[in-house]
Amino acid sequence: MRGGRFVYLGLCASVGAALWASGACSATARDQQAPGEVGGGGASSATTAETGSGGRVESTGSWADFGGGTPAEEGPSPDEDGDGFTIEDGDCNDGDTNVNPGAVEVVITEPDQSGAVPEPADEDCDGVIDNAPQACDRNIAPADFDAIHGAHAIDLCARASPGDRKWGVLSAQYVRGDGSPAEPSPAVGVLDSFGPNVHPQGGTRLLVLSSGRARIAGWPGACNTYSCTNYGLGVAPPGFPQGAPGCPPSANIHDDIALELVLRTPTNATGYEFAFKFYTFEYPEFTVEDCFNDQFVALATPAPPGSLNGNLSFDSLGNPVGVKLSFFDVCEECPLGTDELEGTGFGLWDDAGATGWLRTRAPVTGGEELKLRFMIFDTGDEMRDSTALVDGFKWIANGGTVPLETAPVEDPR
Repeated sequence: MRGGRFVYLGLCASVGAALWASGACSATARDQQAPGEVGGGGASSATTAETGSGGRVESTGSWADFGGGTPAEEGPSPDEDGDGFTIEDGDCNDGDTNVNPGAVEVVITEPDQSGAVPEPADEDCDGVIDNAPQACDRNIAPADFDAIHGAHAIDLCARASPGDRKWGVLSAQYVRGDGSPAEPSPAVGVLDSFGPNVHPQGGTRLLVLSSGRARIAGWPGACNTYSCTNYGLGVAPPGFPQGAPGCPPSANIHDDIALELVLRTPTNATGYEFAFKFYTFEYPEFTVEDCFNDQFVALATPAPPGSLNGNLSFDSLGNPVGVKLSFFDVCEECPLGTDELEGTGFGLWDDAGATGWLRTRAPVTGGEELKLRFMIFDTGDEMRDSTALVDGFKWIANGGTVPLETAPVEDPR
């Protein structure tokens, strides 16, 4: 592995299945000698043969004559670095666990501890060094309800299948809180912006999930008021809704909608991150007294250490993403003001507030299957809708330990 990896690369990078026979492997891999090959400078054959009568090849000597004994049958090459891929599997550097067809490409632009930018490598063995990520979310309609397009909207582009060992999306579907399939509705949107001041954090689109309507003011299907319903009463996942300070958890959720993804993680990944933003009409009415605390949750299976019933996104006090979150910074007299409410319908149809762009990072085991469910729901009743934006998914493959944390995006697009 190259040192000093502190760069993240999204899933939009190519994951083509390069074979060793293509000759498109790194110089390091080409210099390696496959088991059974004769090294440079030695004899190319252990025997001398000539054509006998009838075209039969007869040996003029034996392996014992050359001190070699009886030749062993040639078997499959070993997995020298223990990463699960052999040369025959397409591993173009069998001496580095971070290089194989199941790895994610890592683009390094920052110097390492020695002050030098490490030499680029072809981590995914597709024959191309430092593949530039390509957006996969262009030309998706705002009302699109295809869940794989929802994955594309958050910048998860690569596909995987049960029969291979590549990383990528194994399955995608829109579901309710209990995991049952969700019927198409305006609770889902794929937009190129959320009002004039809120832009995608990756690619050209962002995913919008709403307990009301995932549309902005003036668009077809917009709610045009602070309460619209899609699905009615739902069933929450175990452990949810999560309680907040002064608010015991309610047993009721309404208009719940989620994008559920099953991913195979890159073999060299140690974590991942995604950006999100939360809007609600519950501000300011329910910030202090009542407990109608609509929530956005990001559930991971397997759950990493430190998660709350599998939920990845919460503040330092353990508050869920809702009106009582400590990062609730977009409102009148809030640190970020009201510019990010403009044109969204929030603040137009009633008083409202939001968070700024936040980023959740979580650890992961490379090469495992990971289920992620990004979900929003009304709590207690179906009134005063809330909306979440999700975007900018990236794998982290810098070789370091990734803590579970949520923090503001320092310089959002």
